[in-house]
Amino acid sequence: MGVALLNRLSKWRAIDRLGLRRQTERVVFEATKTGFRTAGALSRSFTAATKLAKPSRLPVAKASGRFDLTPTEDQQMVVAVVAEFAAEVLRPAAAEADVAGTTDAKVLQQSVELGLSLIEVPEELGGIVSERSTMTGVLVAEAMAHGDMGQAVACLAPAAVSTAISLWGDEAQQATYLPAFTGESVPAAALAIVEPRPLFDPFALKTRATRQRNGHLLNGVKSLVPRGAEAEVFVIAARLEDQGPALFLIESGHPGVTIEAEPSMGLRAASLSRVLLEDVPAVQLGTLADYAECIRLSRLGWCALSLGTAKSVLDYVTPYVNERTAFGEPISHRQSVAFMVANIGIELEGMRLVTYRAGSRAEQGLPYAREVALARRLCTEKGMQIGTDGVQLLGGHGFVKEHPVERWYRDLRAVGVMEGAVLV
Repeated sequence: MGVALLNRLSKWRAIDRLGLRRQTERVVFEATKTGFRTAGALSRSFTAATKLAKPSRLPVAKASGRFDLTPTEDQQMVVAVVAEFAAEVLRPAAAEADVAGTTDAKVLQQSVELGLSLIEVPEELGGIVSERSTMTGVLVAEAMAHGDMGQAVACLAPAAVSTAISLWGDEAQQATYLPAFTGESVPAAALAIVEPRPLFDPFALKTRATRQRNGHLLNGVKSLVPRGAEAEVFVIAARLEDQGPALFLIESGHPGVTIEAEPSMGLRAASLSRVLLEDVPAVQLGTLADYAECIRLSRLGWCALSLGTAKSVLDYVTPYVNERTAFGEPISHRQSVAFMVANIGIELEGMRLVTYRAGSRAEQGLPYAREVALARRLCTEKGMQIGTDGVQLLGGHGFVKEHPVERWYRDLRAVGVMEGAVLV
């Protein structure tokens, strides 16, 4: 509505008579470029319903003693349900969500009914698991992204916050916030780490946390935050004075929280936003060591998302090249085409293997920093290549929105620049 009014204003003839044409066009350009600013969403009242004696933590999964990445029966059941949701709900709504720049509220509500925010919450706090389930999170993210990565990020954003509080929150934080994530009305929430500058390093943050008598004050800007305009709770990454980066919990209803639209090349359905913080009261979540684990688990989540989207590309181009004919025969009969499709399948299997291995080690409480680094590198590089090859295999059809490959190409490019937003 605001953009429409500004466009009407720019066509008003009196502007030329008053000599204000250039200034008006500048206002319209700036408004449509970044969208409108809004205050943080009005939050519900988060209060501790019960008092916990100590924080609840999930035990690590038991090692089988052999190298076996086969999902358990429970994981297979969960993934089957999520895959059905991705195929029947996310995939049909993907094109419209990409154009609208947001995920439909009905889709978000259906994802809440799946219990995505409960996967890492202990049973005693209303969750559905009795041990650490990093691999379940990886498998769920992969299955969701096979439907649509942008909507998957929007649906999984609250789960990132509930997971962070389950893993690193103290007894007061768990008692205050987790009941909301285990109920029927799950709040929109987001894990915000990225900052708007080139070559962003999550361990060299410009957002600052200043220690106060009763907590901290945050000042800075966060970028590429999913569903920022509607989020009620944020987990923010900030640098603690002379100590290093850490995580902080804030509620968005504070006057110092301002949300600004941030249209992006890909992940448009995730409603990415910029969060501006000015003297916002916050409480620290976890320790400085927990922050490094948060980065690793987030990167693992993005690797899982790349698997699902890359599989979508492979599933789409395979029948296409077999059915598309040129010079009297399917184009798949050409070695250059057949080899390109084969390479997509080969690289996808490699991406999946290193991602699953990292997830399995994280679930068992074993060191997994090396495995995540390998997965991140492979999924970033090969994921973008798979998106590029998918567009190339469709030729002119790969450039138009009639086919979904161009959207998958844009989404896959996000894997190398995103930090936070999802957590497994």
